[in-house]
Amino acid sequence: MIRIGLLTDDGTLQPLLSSALGKEFTVQLAIDEEHIDGIAQGGACDVLIVDLNSNNNSAKARIERARRLIAKPIPSLIMADDILRGTALELVRLGAFGYCRRPPSIRELKAILYRAYEHNNLRRQLQNVHQQLEDSGSCDRLIGSSPQMQQVYQLVRRVSSLNATVLINGESGTGKELIARAIHNLGSRSDKPFVAVSCGAIPETLIEAELFGHEKGAFTGTVGAREGYFEQARDGTLFLDEIGDLSLYTQVKLLRVLQQMEFSRLGSSRLIPLRARLVFATHQDLGKLVEEGKFRQDLYYRINVMRIVSPSLADHTEDIPQIATHYLKHYSRVFQKPMEAIGPEAMATLSSYPWPGNVRELENTIQRAIILAPGTTVRAEDLPIHVPSDKIIDISEYNPEGSFERQLRDYKIKLATDAVRENNGNKTLAARSLGISRAYLHRLIRLTETDSIFEQDSVGSASA
Repeated sequence: MIRIGLLTDDGTLQPLLSSALGKEFTVQLAIDEEHIDGIAQGGACDVLIVDLNSNNNSAKARIERARRLIAKPIPSLIMADDILRGTALELVRLGAFGYCRRPPSIRELKAILYRAYEHNNLRRQLQNVHQQLEDSGSCDRLIGSSPQMQQVYQLVRRVSSLNATVLINGESGTGKELIARAIHNLGSRSDKPFVAVSCGAIPETLIEAELFGHEKGAFTGTVGAREGYFEQARDGTLFLDEIGDLSLYTQVKLLRVLQQMEFSRLGSSRLIPLRARLVFATHQDLGKLVEEGKFRQDLYYRINVMRIVSPSLADHTEDIPQIATHYLKHYSRVFQKPMEAIGPEAMATLSSYPWPGNVRELENTIQRAIILAPGTTVRAEDLPIHVPSDKIIDISEYNPEGSFERQLRDYKIKLATDAVRENNGNKTLAARSLGISRAYLHRLIRLTETDSIFEQDSVGSASA
């Protein structure tokens, strides 16, 4: 139903339009601009009709009011008789969505109202997408500002509007399903179903029926016909996780679907077109499985059209504070237990831990810490993880200045430089001792070099 806000001084116009437009429209009378703002902010108005003809206001006042209204985000339709037609067209030039005669042709009015409604819907969708892309440098519900995550965001944005098949590689717990959902939510199928299936969780004897569906009596135990996941996804996205767990027999079936772009239910010869977009994921090395004869090479090439690597948390530990703080706020609301922050010692412990379970383990750790914390700040002793004391420098002797984020960054730099010194300059051993990647260690060292340059510049300026 399209909701119309009608701004007019003519009390007979609203019931006439309501009757003529029919059940697809609802017309709400607005007596002034303040009323229009109220129904607009409450989301109760899709299109605004501004009646220029009035007995109560001067022509100048009516035009000024229309000028203010067309500047609002709701699409405005100017209604005027032939005498004010020139003025109405000028308002269209200034930003009104369109013009219709008074009295209107209902057929023409419906057509322009439909166009204005679709225009408004598209504008809102674009705003939502832009907001998602600009939100804290993230992408949909993915979190992190490290170079590794920025690369993931870039690839997600590139493929979201395309219909290409995507393969997401990454360790368990790195957020492969979140990447798949981001591809879905940022693309043209965002208002369609997103169906997620874990191939490894379905018994081999049932996987074919689950994916393709079945007719009544297709095999023993079937009560009636059932849609499979391929049908349930319809024009949306079908996310097949742990694709490497499929048997060779099921791989053949899946390959045929990808080649023919159609499938049939078990017990039926009727072909059903494949309308859904397919996104695959696995924690296994499919290339190695192909060499071992456990995964079909032709299927591998079919699904590996566009590959996105979901990085392990150990490869972007600089994102740990941001991710941990996000989960602290989220589960503070879920558990209805107000939490203000994660203490410096606790954050240092989180940043020093190797996280074999990746982001999923970090999420679980924050949940338990919120439950265990007696106050509103998570302390190191509230964390259900253990980091050897030789892996964490005693921060009681470390008193940096600046914001918490700057303090944490400086603490990480100190950890990195100390590790390099303790390993006699061997950066590979230093990174391994800290449980981080060599690339991240290099970035921390470069930050140290950058700070040194700034300090030298400051000294030089002071001397001058």
